[in-house]
Amino acid sequence: MAIKATIFKANLQIADMERHYYQDHALTLAQHPSETDERLMVRLLAFALHAHEHLEFGQGMTNDDEADLWRKDLTGAIELWIDVGIPDEKLIRKACGRADQVVVYCYGGRVADMWFAQNSAQFERQKNLTIVNLPAADTLALSRLAQRTMSLQCTIQDGQVWLSDGDTSVQVERVMLRTAAGWK
Repeated sequence: MAIKATIFKANLQIADMERHYYQDHALTLAQHPSETDERLMVRLLAFALHAHEHLEFGQGMTNDDEADLWRKDLTGAIELWIDVGIPDEKLIRKACGRADQVVVYCYGGRVADMWFAQNSAQFERQKNLTIVNLPAADTLALSRLAQRTMSLQCTIQDGQVWLSDGDTSVQVERVMLRTAAGWK
């Protein structure tokens, strides 16, 4: 019998001063049996950074035709495709062909650096691709916030990102490795 996903519930309060977005979200996240708490929390962070009424979690970990998160317009066209981790370059190229904007949040320290170095020439061809590297220390600190039921506050201001559960606050640095044309 297959192991089932673990369900996490998160009440996420977002105060994004850069986009003037202030909302509370009640989220349900399914953690695949092979997904770490670190990856789960990076997905949650990506949601906070791009929060929108049409942003949804996808089946990106188990289905190459879906993003980890995506936002579609009312016709079903993909406006934003977000992947977390170090996806295969071919999958990124395919996503860039399907979506208006593609964002990859990579993490993992040296492994992420090597992945970017090996694929940077191919990434340059994708004009709608943005790649953000999250330092390993920051994502590990985020993973410590993971609980089956979470109440989190995310503040985004002047390029800084903080995620807090009321007791612990984690500042996450975003290192831009590649910025798409027209990136906001």
